[in-house]
Amino acid sequence: YGRAEGVLGDLAGATGLRDRLWLATKVWTRGREAGIAQIEQSYARLRTQRLDLLQIHNLLDWQEHLPTLRALQADGRVRYTGITHYRADAHAELERVLAAERFDWLQVNYSLAEPEADERLLPFCHERGIAVMVNRPFADGALFSRVKDRSLPPWAAEVGCASWGQFFLRWILANPAVTCVIPATSKPKHLADNSA
Repeated sequence: YGRAEGVLGDLAGATGLRDRLWLATKVWTRGREAGIAQIEQSYARLRTQRLDLLQIHNLLDWQEHLPTLRALQADGRVRYTGITHYRADAHAELERVLAAERFDWLQVNYSLAEPEADERLLPFCHERGIAVMVNRPFADGALFSRVKDRSLPPWAAEVGCASWGQFFLRWILANPAVTCVIPATSKPKHLADNSA
């Protein structure tokens, strides 16, 4: 979102770390030509000609973008393809799309506050070898509001959790269908805590 691709491209170029990064982005527009233009803009901003993961965000015009993703994958410019959504009311449609077309990744909301993906979608992906990236792990901060004046239970330390953020992330990562979590933060102290 915003300037993230450009900032990451600049940092990767300035530090020489490009070959050590795993790059993922998404297409989120209507129409084939607009999608191609947006994807090419992502390549330019990220200063790369190869993406590890290209996702169709929120299923927006997914049937129109799918041939573009397939062509980029066939050309070696995209390693994996995926689809995303951030709402539980889209889970049934995500499952229908994943049953109809082969995608390598799914990005979906899943947390203690939004556990619906575990009913069908996560087992579906696990059975079919589809990697799962979890978004909204803190439900836009709602989980922190629920525990605001509470201490972590003593047993949390036994499973390596020193904060509520770590506890919420550990719960998500305990699901065998989950490949990774994207906590989304702009604060370095939260980045360090989430990484721990």
